[in-house]
Amino acid sequence: MQTPSSPNALTDGNVPMETNLPMEQVVEISRCDRWQVHNRLRSLRISCSCPTDGSLRVEMHHGIELVLIRSVIQQFVAPRQELVNWLERCWSTAEVCREKP
Repeated sequence: MQTPSSPNALTDGNVPMETNLPMEQVVEISRCDRWQVHNRLRSLRISCSCPTDGSLRVEMHHGIELVLIRSVIQQFVAPRQELVNWLERCWSTAEVCREKP
């Protein structure tokens, strides 16, 4: 089990795309946001729980779950400008991909 102290630790590149055993991450986010994150992850069918210590525990079985988890958490913890910059990068990347034959 790995226990990062921030959501950015979810992207450290040490998680394989598929694992035989579930991996668990402990993510520290505000108590008011963790239930919203928890509910969104559950709607994506990602196993998670909110223990009384204030953490959000998430099980990952595949790399795509890591991407989804990071995306959901970033929506709650990232500054607005960071999210705007990310969205603009996505749009420009999509344009470049469409232009190539």
